[in-house]
This record gives sequence, C-alpha cells and structure tokens, in this order.
Amino acid sequence: MAKTVSKAQWSLEPYSIGLKLRSLRANKRLTLSRLAAETGLSTALLSKLETDRMIPTLPTLATICRVYGVGLGHFFSDPARHSLSITRKAHLEGLGRTSRPARSTPLSADYARLNAQLISFEPEAPATTLSQSSETSGVFYVLEGKLRLEAGGVEEVLEAGDCVCIDTELPIGWGAGDKHRCRVLAVMPTGWPKPVD
Repeated sequence: MAKTVSKAQWSLEPYSIGLKLRSLRANKRLTLSRLAAETGLSTALLSKLETDRMIPTLPTLATICRVYGVGLGHFFSDPARHSLSITRKAHLEGLGRTSRPARSTPLSADYARLNAQLISFEPEAPATTLSQSSETSGVFYVLEGKLRLEAGGVEEVLEAGDCVCIDTELPIGWGAGDKHRCRVLAVMPTGWPKPVD
C-alpha cells in the first residue's frame, strides 16, 4: 500500500528535519528519554519527529532548538554545498578492456571538491606517470590485482585491499604489478590532473 504524502511533507522533505534532529541528539549523546526530560515533550513525539512520521510545529522545534543550542535556521537553511555522485557497478563492468596502459573512469562530479576515479592498469604495460605536476596528493586503494609504485628510486607493490596515502613532490610512476589487471580507487583534491596515458 502506497503511503500518501501531504504537500507540507513533500515541501519539507529536502530539509531532512528528522535526520537533523537525530544527528543533533547523537552529537549531544542524549537518549530520547533524556531529551524528553529536557524539553518536556514525550518520547513518542520526539521519535515521530526524528523518523519523519510527524511534522514538527514551530514552537515544538523552537523548544528542541534551545536544548541543542541552534536556531531554527539550522533546520531550514539550504545547504551551501551538496554533491552526490553514484556510479553503478553495471556501468563500470560495461567499460570493457582497452589497449591503453591505464584508463581513468571519473566517479565524482566535475564541480566537487574531491576527484574520485576508478583507474585500471593493463597487465605488463609500462609504468605511467601518476601526475604531470610537481606535487601529488591522494588516497589510493587497490581493489583488484597488484599495483606497482615507483618514487625516488624505491619500488613498492601493493596488493588488493592495500591503501596508500601520498603527499609528495617527487614524480610517481605506477602500473600493474604482475601479469593481471589492476584496478585502483583514487581520491584526490579537485584540480589534480588525470594520470598520463
């Protein structure tokens, strides 16, 4: 049976009031019963507000705001930044193999502050340069295969499940570490260049 949503619920849905209430309570480490004692509201009412089964009145919300030390604007201000980028497994599997030694698949929106990519290295291909700039920063998690990293005359081989955090001014070379394909989840600051093919 489909749940009918009132116009008020539909209008307030983007503000995630229930989620914000739960988050505030968790941050203060309060139980529902402790919050009820602080506000004079029932635990049943507070539970319904936190699970979006009831829309709070402004006086009720103002009472709760006093306990948490926030204003009503906390619940109704539009987020300054919100980016959610989903890449489905089927999309990644449909990309197939390539003759290039390394292929980068963007996983985040172009305007996000973080740049997330899935990078695939073909087996036995020569190492590619991680970055064209003199600085490299990021977190790289090996999903499949082995990753060979070269920096400052030192070579490291990371296996599936290994993670490396890099913040360096040295040039970095990387590629598949054996005769199998290697896939890496890479998260870097925006503006960081893509790997050199």
